[in-house]
Amino acid sequence: MDVSPPFRTARALALAVPALLLAGAYVSQYGFGLYPCEMCWWQRYPHFAAVALALLGFVIAPQRLWVALAALAVLVSGVIGLFHAGVEYDWWPGITSCAAIFSEGTGNALEDIMNTPLVRCDEPAWTLFGISLAGFNFLISTAAGLAILVLLGKDRAA
Repeated sequence: MDVSPPFRTARALALAVPALLLAGAYVSQYGFGLYPCEMCWWQRYPHFAAVALALLGFVIAPQRLWVALAALAVLVSGVIGLFHAGVEYDWWPGITSCAAIFSEGTGNALEDIMNTPLVRCDEPAWTLFGISLAGFNFLISTAAGLAILVLLGKDRAA
């Protein structure tokens, strides 16, 4: 099937953006020790779905539908990122308690629990220019999701 340049770009963005954001999340987690809180995980789930939907957009008809659904999943992650950033900046209260991420166990349950890092959802683990990782997810995901939908609209008009 011959695809137009706007659709090809939209499909590539629908796959690349969530895949790169997930890669960044895992690099920050395993490479730099920035363990995710519960709301960080909430932001990852739509990206997992977006990657799967974008891959379907390469092989199964109707390809535009899969890419559009991937764009919506990316936007959902952006909305969750906005909510999480708002909790971090004290704009509104969160709806979850802090999460503890268990690392590899030593065999002693009490010792494992005591040595597990507590990751707070209301404190950013890292910021750049005053923007937290959740804030960057909001900015990038929202821009990418909207760009994908605009490109799909251009494809339809062509």
